Amino acid sequence: MSISVSAYPSALLGEVCRFVGGGTPSKKREDYFSGNIPWATVKDFKTFRISDTEDHISEAGLANSASNLVPTGTVLLVTRVGLGKVAIAEQPLAINQDIKAVIPKSEILPDFLFWFLLSQGAAIERMGAGATVKGVTLNDVRAIKIPVPPIPEQRRIADILSRAEGIVRLRREAQKKAAEIIPALFLDMFGDPATNPKRWRMTSVGQIATYTRYGPRFPDRQYSDKGAHILRTTDMGYSGELRWFDAPILPMSTEELEKYSLQPGTLLITRTGATIGKMALFNGAERPCIAGAYLIEVGLSGDVVPEFVLHFFLGQFGQSQLIGGSRAVAQPNINAPTIRAIPIPVPDFDIQEAFADQVAEIESIQSQQTSATQKAEAVFDALLARTFIDS
Repeated sequence: MSISVSAYPSALLGEVCRFVGGGTPSKKREDYFSGNIPWATVKDFKTFRISDTEDHISEAGLANSASNLVPTGTVLLVTRVGLGKVAIAEQPLAINQDIKAVIPKSEILPDFLFWFLLSQGAAIERMGAGATVKGVTLNDVRAIKIPVPPIPEQRRIADILSRAEGIVRLRREAQKKAAEIIPALFLDMFGDPATNPKRWRMTSVGQIATYTRYGPRFPDRQYSDKGAHILRTTDMGYSGELRWFDAPILPMSTEELEKYSLQPGTLLITRTGATIGKMALFNGAERPCIAGAYLIEVGLSGDVVPEFVLHFFLGQFGQSQLIGGSRAVAQPNINAPTIRAIPIPVPDFDIQEAFADQVAEIESIQSQQTSATQKAEAVFDALLARTFIDS
């Protein structure tokens, strides 16, 4: 079913829409920011619909600034920082100077306008390229051409796109809920390590580690298509996943591979910077992998199941121990002795194994959900682009 609008006449946005700007009340007046009027800024454009905002202003703040209150259903376009982002106001709210409210005249439906502007996000961002303060002028926005199908056709197109985006949203929500399952399972099976309600034997990480080691440095080598992957913090996710296949490859001698190659079941912990506490479990790869210089390797003994230790550290108590143990300097860092000193419970081995088995099943489902979400996103992106092609 085609929903392309290329066959319909077009108009300039400035011909079929009016624009309302925003502003910021004086930060010197605390009373201007103590009210209950939602005040939208770029940081509120996390989703396509803004139901509330991080900041709120008072009636006095609204009256004594360039900000304006826009009604429910208003299409909002970011024209400065965060250029090209679009959302719809789900309640009356005020806006700051980085946002324009785009209010269509009778020829254009607000929902159709929203989807059109969303499709133009990359083009709008390119308009602001090269500016000292990245942004576009109101004249730039007014000059954008928008197709003008008959109102029934606009309604049909907006409905199709809304349903397609709704599928993406549901997929993402399912992913978010699935990500909460493993932490909840850990607490159910082992209790909170901070209080150890199940009275597991307590020890230190050093007692269950066969070794700890900082990743080596290879400063003078060029990337290659042969050798070993050098794993970095950026190859890890915040839920413990490891994308080894994204890591760069450096040439290695046979001796270096024997000395530094990671063995399955090795824990990798970020040791410096804002990502302290980010970690992953190495479970093997298609080619040798070596920890990067900003990682600490923790080899684990046969007394523990690696998945248990990983999720201990990913939990609230484990993270507090890692982050609390980092030295408060300009560049926060944690060292191997500090990690080795962290207290950790050691549940019965068969319970650890049962946990790891359930984690594997859950991660398999999560992988399927991720794939389904990516497919839904690709379908929606293609549909949106195809709808407004040549517009």
